[in-house]
Amino acid sequence: MLTTPEIFSPSAENEVAPGIHSTKIQGLLYIQYKKFIDNRGFFSDITGFKNLEKVIGKRMDIKQINFASSHTNVIRGLHSEGWNKLVTVFSGKAFSALVDIRPESPTFKAIEYFMFDTDENSDLGTSLYIPMGISNSVCAIEGPVSYHYAVDAFYDERDVSGDKALSVFDPELNLQWPIPREQMIISDRDKESITLQEMLSQ
Repeated sequence: MLTTPEIFSPSAENEVAPGIHSTKIQGLLYIQYKKFIDNRGFFSDITGFKNLEKVIGKRMDIKQINFASSHTNVIRGLHSEGWNKLVTVFSGKAFSALVDIRPESPTFKAIEYFMFDTDENSDLGTSLYIPMGISNSVCAIEGPVSYHYAVDAFYDERDVSGDKALSVFDPELNLQWPIPREQMIISDRDKESITLQEMLSQ
């Protein structure tokens, strides 16, 4: 039987700047952006860099924008990379599990769950600011799920020591996924990913 995890909810208590919310993982930020809707559709600034840079205390210089699309039941993750990134889901319904795998972090091993439902009639959209060292995933509940992630390093210039792949089935973390294991579509690389304990012992 699937267990429903506690999904992050933005509130006045966790709002650290207009439209930006802290989470239980240090440095991981949930961002809400305003959508200006009319009879043509909508327009929005999805970055909010002015407020974001005040919160993170540095410039967010985008070097590369990557785009991905996933069919229903696809899970990409859990990955951490040698860059900071801003993730925005544009279509479909997606679930995301994130884990702090930074041993020096005060929130080491903390887990946070998010749900992204791209309703065009909603006046708010959402993004995640994910710092280097946080293992992240995108799980497509209703595909196609299309999303992009803007990163602050070129792929061939990133800090490769930050590239790590964590098993979505790590028994210690016991992550709660919204689809049964036998229905998951996962890459060969992700199927062979190691546990957090194995990662720490390397």
